[in-house]
Amino acid sequence: MKKKGTKAVATNRRAGRDYIMLEKFVAGIVLTGTEIKSVRGGKVTLQGGFVQVKSGELYLFDVHIAPYERAGHQAHDPTRPRKLLLHRREIRKIMDDLATKGLTMVPTKMFLKDGWAKVEIALARGKKKYDKRAEIAKRDAERRVERALSEKYKS
Repeated sequence: MKKKGTKAVATNRRAGRDYIMLEKFVAGIVLTGTEIKSVRGGKVTLQGGFVQVKSGELYLFDVHIAPYERAGHQAHDPTRPRKLLLHRREIRKIMDDLATKGLTMVPTKMFLKDGWAKVEIALARGKKKYDKRAEIAKRDAERRVERALSEKYKS
């Protein structure tokens, strides 16, 4: 019997630019039949998504899963809140961490693992403007050093 692997469906590249990731969790996600077909087709946008606690459970908000084109009259709402599936102790830990001022939960990646849709969520702190500038300056300095070294060793 063949074992299925993981296949990345969508990533939230902006999350790495806008947030400092503190801790990551992998959660299952409750989807309808047409939603899972769209996820398997890669029609997911994680940008702008966030996780909130509602009545002791975690929900994923503002993640766009495009309607399945062959759904007929049973098309789903593309940005409806979706329940996340985690162990109770993980939910309690996340709730305690979210009580800290300035922390939020953002989706970073959605993938298929053994046929099941999973979402990687990260406990994150928003970056300030000066943090972003410092990161850009550091990246530019590293590029200049790489260029200088490659020029030196070319001759």
